[in-house]
Amino acid sequence: MKHYTALSLLIVLVMGLGLGCQAAKISKAHTDPALEQTSPLAGSSQLVLVVAENWNANHAQLRRFERSRPNGTWHPVGDDVPVSLGRNGLAWGRGLHGERLSAAPVKAEGDGRAPAGVFGLPRAFIGPSESFRSSAKFPAYQVTTQTVCVDTVASQYYNQMFEENTVTKDWDSEERMLRPDGLYRFGLFVDHNAPTAQPGAGSCIFMHLWRGPGSPTAGCTAMAEPSLRVILGWLDATKRPVLVQLPREELIRLAPVWGAPELAAN
Repeated sequence: MKHYTALSLLIVLVMGLGLGCQAAKISKAHTDPALEQTSPLAGSSQLVLVVAENWNANHAQLRRFERSRPNGTWHPVGDDVPVSLGRNGLAWGRGLHGERLSAAPVKAEGDGRAPAGVFGLPRAFIGPSESFRSSAKFPAYQVTTQTVCVDTVASQYYNQMFEENTVTKDWDSEERMLRPDGLYRFGLFVDHNAPTAQPGAGSCIFMHLWRGPGSPTAGCTAMAEPSLRVILGWLDATKRPVLVQLPREELIRLAPVWGAPELAAN
């Protein structure tokens, strides 16, 4: 089995996640202060990385990373775990990276694709009967029978999660957070197309429990219960955690742009 080098992120990203890159080595990380300041990872010390084989893959590998200071060296935390993506793969979302960064698909409402890019992880959500609680250092929304996330494009509440009995209803479609199948018993809200939502750019993107291995989602990132529990117990809001979700080729291309270590051929 291939091994990790302690000074690099991408040797872990590409090799540790089982992505099969051959004959590779890691060059020095960029240290340009201007580059670090413009990176969507600037200021973050916790990173959840999801890497798919290509834009149309509906499954991927997830690995957590942490660094002792913003813009320092990333170190892997724990093992990589399998996750499910949207049934049609990935598409560029709206997040900390901006918007579209290549000629790949762009995320749209109902397209069955999970958003690609870099996104904040602002809060968890926990069901009322769920005994598990997330980290005390990470905010959690207590879901009730009234909690919804609106996916009606024309609604003023599009892509927002709240208590439906607190507003005047102007939507006809929503995600009810207390699902009969229990997939939202606990999870994470992903800041895709937020805080200012562009109508039709996609809504209600979560990291949540999966139906099972190989079962894709409508556009979220789903995983086994033990894996999600570990993530929720590890997150720390003071470390400004982010989700980086990309096809492998885009990760390799964008790593130097974002100030991450480069992958170089022998």
